[in-house]
Amino acid sequence: MELTHAATPAKLSRRAQLAFLMSYIGYVICFIDRSAISITLPYIGKEMQLSTATLGIVSSAFFFSYALMQIPGGWLTDKIGTYKAIIIAISMWSFFTLMTGFAWSLIALVVIRVLFGIGEGMFPSAALTSISESFPYDKRSTGTANLISSNEIGAAVAPMLMAPIIATVGWRGGFHVVGIIGLLFVAAFAAMMFRYRKAASNRQQDSTRPKIAWRTTLKDKMIWEFFLIVFGVSATTKGMDSWMPTYLLTTRHINLANLAWLVPLPSIAAGISAVLAGWLLTKLFRGHEKIFLALAAILTTVSMYIMYRSTSLISVVTWEILTYFFKSAAFSGAFAFFAELVSKERYGSAIGIVNFGGQLAGFVAPLAIGFIVTAFKGAYAPAFLFLVICAALASITALLMNDKQLRAHKQAVQGTPEKEVTP
Repeated sequence: MELTHAATPAKLSRRAQLAFLMSYIGYVICFIDRSAISITLPYIGKEMQLSTATLGIVSSAFFFSYALMQIPGGWLTDKIGTYKAIIIAISMWSFFTLMTGFAWSLIALVVIRVLFGIGEGMFPSAALTSISESFPYDKRSTGTANLISSNEIGAAVAPMLMAPIIATVGWRGGFHVVGIIGLLFVAAFAAMMFRYRKAASNRQQDSTRPKIAWRTTLKDKMIWEFFLIVFGVSATTKGMDSWMPTYLLTTRHINLANLAWLVPLPSIAAGISAVLAGWLLTKLFRGHEKIFLALAAILTTVSMYIMYRSTSLISVVTWEILTYFFKSAAFSGAFAFFAELVSKERYGSAIGIVNFGGQLAGFVAPLAIGFIVTAFKGAYAPAFLFLVICAALASITALLMNDKQLRAHKQAVQGTPEKEVTP
């Protein structure tokens, strides 16, 4: 069955709706499992008698392998298909979430968290590719943006879900519970999506997916431009996450730690923004998507600066929410626009490279800010300047993208009849 790009908007098939729903739930579970370690670190440190520095290593073990797995995970998705890739990813991270509750030593804990990161590192490319494969072209952008919103929803829900579980069954039991939830979900995913995969395979048993050279993907300038955009906007919030609470406490004398009800608000705003970004790109910025990305990055910088200069709690909270709102618009907008520019056959590999930019920012920004603040003897102004440069990098990169090349990519994807492939 071929999907053609008709003038009227195509309707979502049942398969596309189910693929979106299952990927969305998978992402939420992903963030719950990921956040569990942050919530349980104090309990782990107390039981295993670990120092703060050592706990930092435990926390970083996941991010190290998760970031490194983005590009291989994208390649593997293109190689084996999203159905198998999603099953492997969720099974692996859920199993090692479960195993975290059995960790018997520091070394065991670090190894388990590294393997957990490898499992989760496969999922983003597979989930985003499933949207590209199952959605008609005219709905890819909004579908991708809506899926990205799950990141923020998961981040907001995780603390509220994990806290009572840990209080009831302890930190080890908490990992057992969420690990089992993940394993139950992957069984449901495999069962619910199998008939669509089987039907698609039967229709295509005489055809094969075109092979795209890995070298061709790596040499595509446009992919690396999106890599820089995602790196720049991600560095702003990753950096803020690492230094803003300390800055507000030591310089502005505002302690956000005592205001737990504020914690979910930036994530909720970012989730709303992610959905809104997909709609704006298709309705108001069609043909001018790079302007949208540049504008969102600029507004992120402006909001961040006002937050940095704020002295009252209300002002800090307001501008923090707006910073995350605009950052999410740029971030999800980048992925939504990218979904329209790359063919299905190499989408997994390409999106893995782009997503690596965001994960690299999460690794680089906190380290850079710590070094800068130390080098300037506690001054935060140079650290803020670093974040401004990162946001400017995203904005300038978006503005400098070649319109002719972007149209060529769009036409290349639109001009090729697309066959429905396995989810």
